[in-house]
Amino acid sequence: MSEEITQPTAQRTGLLRKVGPYIALVGAILFFSGLFFKVDGLNWLGAFDFTTLGVSFGAIKEGGNFIGAGGISAKAGFIFALSLVPTVMLALGVLEIFTHYGAIRAAHRLLTPLLRPLLGIPGLTVLEMITDLQSTDAGAALTKEFSDRGDITQQDLVIMSAWQYSGAGLINNYFTIGSALFLSMTAPIVIPLVLMFIMKFVGAALVRVVLNTVYRKDFQNEQ
Repeated sequence: MSEEITQPTAQRTGLLRKVGPYIALVGAILFFSGLFFKVDGLNWLGAFDFTTLGVSFGAIKEGGNFIGAGGISAKAGFIFALSLVPTVMLALGVLEIFTHYGAIRAAHRLLTPLLRPLLGIPGLTVLEMITDLQSTDAGAALTKEFSDRGDITQQDLVIMSAWQYSGAGLINNYFTIGSALFLSMTAPIVIPLVLMFIMKFVGAALVRVVLNTVYRKDFQNEQ
């Protein structure tokens, strides 16, 4: 009797171990992608959105925020840098949770066959890419974390940095800063967005070519 009970339980546990990492990967992509940001009629989904939890701040006075208004100084710069800490800490903390549940392994298995031929980087970097589309600081923090843990090589680090530097915070910046030009645009607003997204890959691919030719000797120890 005990064997009959134990065997189905073991099967369910084995299935969960196989499927769990991919569920965690989907959760990570949804969390960092911004798809849950201000969904009409479903505002509660913002509780599962990185932008909502880590980027929005309230205002203390009209025309200013918690760092004040009308002042530019080293002190203001320090306070601004300090304001980035919660976002970075949130990104790293959530990354550790998804790593525990196997999201990084799942991303590596699924997306390495796609990203290796394109950019020569492992599939796990897709989490950095998705995060960078929303927040430059969080994307950079994830890249540094992967590098410090040895999940990516120095060459991967340079390529990923090139991808992130070009059009950093693309979606967030495009729809906030770029929205001032939407009325004067003759093309659909999605076309420049898609073009900039493609050019991020083109730029990173060019950096990869340079690293594999001009600076090839600098990375021979990683081969």
